Amino acid sequence: MDILQIVILGIIASILYIILKQINASFAFILILITGIIIFMSIINQIGVIFQLIQTLGQKANVQGMYLETILKIIGIAYVAELGASLTKEAGLGAVAKNIELAGKIFILLLAVPIITAVIEAIISFLPAS
Repeated sequence: MDILQIVILGIIASILYIILKQINASFAFILILITGIIIFMSIINQIGVIFQLIQTLGQKANVQGMYLETILKIIGIAYVAELGASLTKEAGLGAVAKNIELAGKIFILLLAVPIITAVIEAIISFLPAS
């Protein structure tokens, strides 16, 4: 599915959502949820290609596998948290969406601690000893 098809699907789903929301809000939400799943499933192959490209670049740059894996996990957490927050906002649960965003940020920070530590240690090793 190319971007034009995804945009058309999104526009049709939006129009149906507006109509269904007045009739039955539950069905309207389910429509948006299903649309999101269809779009996600249509781009999953492209996500795999991007991950392979990042891994190839990391290997060429001699980046340790742990760091590369951590970066990919951070990217995944960011996208999943954004998707979850968007869906809960659409359901009218703004407070839950904020908590999902906060949890995503905390998990990202938790995963980033080893990388931050390695960068700080590298910087310290370049400083002259006093």
